[in-house]
Amino acid sequence: MSERRHCVGIRTALEKQFSDPGLGRWVFKATVYKGPRSKGFVGYGDADPTNVSPLVRGAEMRVAETRAVNRALRKAYGIGLCSVEELGWEPKTYGPSDPQKAASATNHAHQNGHTRLRDRLCLLIRQHQLDANLVKAYAADFCGSLNLRDASREQIESFITNLAE
Repeated sequence: MSERRHCVGIRTALEKQFSDPGLGRWVFKATVYKGPRSKGFVGYGDADPTNVSPLVRGAEMRVAETRAVNRALRKAYGIGLCSVEELGWEPKTYGPSDPQKAASATNHAHQNGHTRLRDRLCLLIRQHQLDANLVKAYAADFCGSLNLRDASREQIESFITNLAE
C-alpha cells in the first residue's frame, strides 16, 4: 500500500523531555514522508498505564509509537476516521458482553455531536466483531437503497441506532 500511496518513509523519535520511563509514560513523534522532497507530516502519540487497555499494560512504549505513526499517516493521507481508542471505546466497559452499555455509549456520542456516523458505525462493528461487508449490505437493505451512499442521513442514523440496540 505504501508504494501505491507514494509513501517514501516514516521516522519515529522518542520525545525524552515528555516521557517518564519510571511511570511508564512515553511520548513519540512520527513523521511520514510522502515524497523524496516532502517536509513530512508530523503526529504525536502518548501512552501511560492510565490511557491504555489492560490488555497491553506494560507495552506503553509500543502503544505510544503506534499512536504517533497512525496520527501522522492520517494527516499525510487525509484520513478522517480516528482510532477506536480515540473514540473512547474500551473492551471491558463496552464489550460485546454488554450491548446495553455499547448502545448507551454510541447514543451518548451521537447526542454530543462528537462522532460522525461513519465513526459510530465502525465503532459498533469493532465492538461486536462484525463483518463490515455484511453490515454495509444489511445497512443498505435496511435503508431501502442499492448503495449505502444513496441513503439519507436520517435513514443511516436509524440503522445505527437499531444496530446498537
